[in-house]
Amino acid sequence: MDFLQNHIEALIFCSPTPIKLADIRACLSEMFNADVPEEDIVNAIKRLDEKFQSDEFSFQLNRSAGGYQFLTKPAYQASIGILLKQQSKKRLSVSAMETLAIIAYRQPISKPEVETIRGVNCDYAIQKLLDKGLVEITGKADTVGRPLLYGTTPKFMEYFGINDLSDLPTPKDFSGEINTIGEEPDLKEPDAQA
Repeated sequence: MDFLQNHIEALIFCSPTPIKLADIRACLSEMFNADVPEEDIVNAIKRLDEKFQSDEFSFQLNRSAGGYQFLTKPAYQASIGILLKQQSKKRLSVSAMETLAIIAYRQPISKPEVETIRGVNCDYAIQKLLDKGLVEITGKADTVGRPLLYGTTPKFMEYFGINDLSDLPTPKDFSGEINTIGEEPDLKEPDAQA
C-alpha cells in the first residue's frame, strides 16, 4: 500500500490546484492498467493526512474545493511571507524590462531618449529601476535642459548573472523586410531537364 500512497502523494504534490478523488483514481487506474478501488485511495489519503500531521513536516494535507492539496502549516507562514515579499521585489514588469533593456544597450542614455525609443512615458519604470538599484544616474547630457543620464549598476550584472556589459546578448538585426512574418520564402525550383 505504500506504493499506492507514494503515487497519490506525488499526484497531490504536482497538481497546481486541489486534485479531486476521481482525478486521482483516473490517473492511477490508467497508470496501473487496472481499476483502482476508491476505498484503497481514500485509505491511502487518510494515511497521508496522518503522516503530515507530524511535527517533522512543515506542510499538511488539506481538503479544499472538493480536492486535496498540500499547504504550509500556519506556524511557517511568517517565513513564507518574507520569502514572497523578497521575491516580489525581484520581479520586473514588462515595461520595466523594456526600459532596462534600452538603458543597458544604449547607456548612458537620457529619459527623453528612452521615451523616444519606447514611444511612451517612462517616469514610473525608471523610478522603479532606480528603487531596485538596477540603474543609476551617471551624469547629465550636454544637450538643452541637461537631462539626467542613466546607466546600469553592478546589481544589474548580478541580477542577470553577467560579468560585463559585453556579456549581454547581441540584439537581432531587425533591418530586414518588416512584413514577411509567416510568409514562405521565394524558392525557385531548378529547371527540370527532360
